[in-house]
Amino acid sequence: MQKRRLGQTDLSLAPLVLGGNVFGWTADEKTSFDLLDRFVGAGLNAIDTADAYSRWVPGNKGGESETIIGKWMKSRGNRDKVVVITKVGSDMGQGRKDLSAAYIEKAIDASLKRLQTDVVDLYLSHWPDPATPYEETLGAYQKLLDKGKIRHVGASNLDAGQLRAALDVASLRGLPRYSVLQPEYNLYDRASFDGPLRDLCMAEDIGVITYFSLAKGFLSGKYRSEADLGKSARGDDVKNYLNARGTRVLAALDAVSARHSAKPAEVAVAWVTARPAVTAPIASATTLDQVDSLVRAASLVLSPDDIAELDSASA
Repeated sequence: MQKRRLGQTDLSLAPLVLGGNVFGWTADEKTSFDLLDRFVGAGLNAIDTADAYSRWVPGNKGGESETIIGKWMKSRGNRDKVVVITKVGSDMGQGRKDLSAAYIEKAIDASLKRLQTDVVDLYLSHWPDPATPYEETLGAYQKLLDKGKIRHVGASNLDAGQLRAALDVASLRGLPRYSVLQPEYNLYDRASFDGPLRDLCMAEDIGVITYFSLAKGFLSGKYRSEADLGKSARGDDVKNYLNARGTRVLAALDAVSARHSAKPAEVAVAWVTARPAVTAPIASATTLDQVDSLVRAASLVLSPDDIAELDSASA
């Protein structure tokens, strides 16, 4: 499968990243192994997770997703074939979002242990931490780069002003710059990325991998009314999409899907892949059929007319 270079890094990704947020949540260890096997077997190569996945599940403490991925890579002996992306900074019991140098130093070692590897390919600041200066956070990443514990750094959930400020500090202080951004972005949720943030990423050649690429599952088309919300554990998260605009978006997805003999989710993912500045969308799966669908989405090419119809519906 044709790979894309991720910004200015030396990482090359297939045009879809597998989301690890479901591992240890809606996918148990055996299911997760099966999903990962199918994904990599199809020629895709990047997995996104975070230390906090899946701390929100009753009985979990965080690190479950990393642990499963680590066991899988160890058992398959394929670490060198997989691009591992994980994140730091979420509340793991310390009571706040934390990107302090002291915390990062501890967190990376815990992630490496769970992942059963000596290096993370891409390490992301999960959330902004207003209490910690960019200089301190980037300085901590410099030490991890020097020690060979991480290969590249990036950030998630920054707006254009925050990303610009972080880039300026890196340039002024000779510190590593955020080379990748992970924003929320999909056919419905466009406003926070389209515009200044997208333009900044393009101007600075920052790689972009998007999360919630299927709008928490809404763009799969299986949620058409409130009666459908009980179909999955994420149903309650979809309720806000059930409005006139959401209906228009689903109708456009249905029309484009019919022309390509594809599923709405495949078209929605292909739309993100085709966007200016986006390197690859992130999407998760809990069944092998869903993985197969994502693989098809990674090779689906939409026409200009398809894209125009989807753009118009989501405007």
